[in-house]
Amino acid sequence: MYKNDKVIRRYSEPFKLKILDEFTTGKLYGINQTTINEWIKKYNRKDLMNTRIKVETKDEITRIKELQKEIKQLKELL
Repeated sequence: MYKNDKVIRRYSEPFKLKILDEFTTGKLYGINQTTINEWIKKYNRKDLMNTRIKVETKDEITRIKELQKEIKQLKELL
């Protein structure tokens, strides 16, 4: 199925519910956030409303830790 040369993905009901159940664990499936929000509304999962998922790579986590360490060292100098 194509719409304006884009593939339209269809997901089964059990798959959608599985994604919503695992949503809070932070698992990523490469599904657009807008689609997830539509499922949240469709299945009345108010417990997932306004849930934010923070995606960080290992490099980003390492860099954040380095910066936090540097900030701590700079504060100790003051």
